Amino acid sequence: MASVTYDHVTKQFGEVKAVNDLNLEVKDREFLVLVGPSGCGKTTALRLLAGLEEISAGNIYIGDRVVNDVAPKDRDIAMVFQSYALYPHMSVYDNMAFGLRLRKTRKSDIDRRVKQAADILGIKELLQRKPKQLSGGQRQRVALGRAIVREPKVFLMDEPLSNLDAKLRVQTRAEIAKLHQRLETTFIYVTHDQMEAMTMGSRIAVMRDGILQQLDTPQKLYDCPVNTFVAGFIGSPAMNFFDANVNGTQDELYMDTGSFRLPVPGDRKEKLQSYAGKSVILGVRPEDIHDRDYAPAGLRGAPVQVGVDVIEPMGSEIYLHLLSGNKTYEARVDPRSQARPGKEIEVLLNLDRLHVFDKESELSIL
Repeated sequence: MASVTYDHVTKQFGEVKAVNDLNLEVKDREFLVLVGPSGCGKTTALRLLAGLEEISAGNIYIGDRVVNDVAPKDRDIAMVFQSYALYPHMSVYDNMAFGLRLRKTRKSDIDRRVKQAADILGIKELLQRKPKQLSGGQRQRVALGRAIVREPKVFLMDEPLSNLDAKLRVQTRAEIAKLHQRLETTFIYVTHDQMEAMTMGSRIAVMRDGILQQLDTPQKLYDCPVNTFVAGFIGSPAMNFFDANVNGTQDELYMDTGSFRLPVPGDRKEKLQSYAGKSVILGVRPEDIHDRDYAPAGLRGAPVQVGVDVIEPMGSEIYLHLLSGNKTYEARVDPRSQARPGKEIEVLLNLDRLHVFDKESELSIL
């Protein structure tokens, strides 16, 4: 097993820095997820580690060894790609065994490793089939099996579930999480899907424009985003943002969005006092906006009169698209809510769960 370290790593394509001064340490046996929108540099960072791209500056370590100039085949890593990349003329067994045969592994070891991996992934009965006889989920398991038989120090996965349907994605991501627990190996997983990142990673690295924005546990990212980008990217539906002015005195401080005013709770006034008379960005997650008739007991909430634009019943909850002045935003409310399009209701905004960001830097204030 091994840790992975990116030490001031930069990758430049012409004038574009796909990865910009990346400093990141992946702990031994950790499941780290690199997440971000398309073009943020996450796949490039993975390919640099795999040796499929040359580093422009910095060093990458696997364990204590600098691998900048080490050939991909000698880095002791295994990579699972977005496309399954299976040989169509070979059986599942031969696809999984192919890399070991190239390395001249003993026949008995190949047989043991392939059957062991097939048993872990539940594909023993598929070993003699060809890829065209398999479903998408089965092909993805074969691609995983081909990586497992290598018994590498580090597994690299580049959006391996993106070709699967929604139900199969949920099932397979649970299988990959169990696989990590069983193998106790370092996993680095790339995805643009923040739901995958939240459910699979022991830690998540959020990237934007080649720059690491925040690295933390899923819950910490959700509860304490460092800036508006992380706040808006992590969470579904996304956080609502409002331009607001901080007004009032130290005794009575409030945030005014133009459509509604929210008092600042006493235990949060100190951090916002220096912003009195200034503009900020107010962030409210959809689940922190409650239909007043079904709000949790003891909630410290501020009442706001809103118009209902659209409702989306989800079974266990309802998504409401709300209107305040010319501002639209979303709420996740109790399924018993009687809200109807075109009507007005009163909602409560949870004052203990508000997020406030600096207007210029977009960094978190509280």
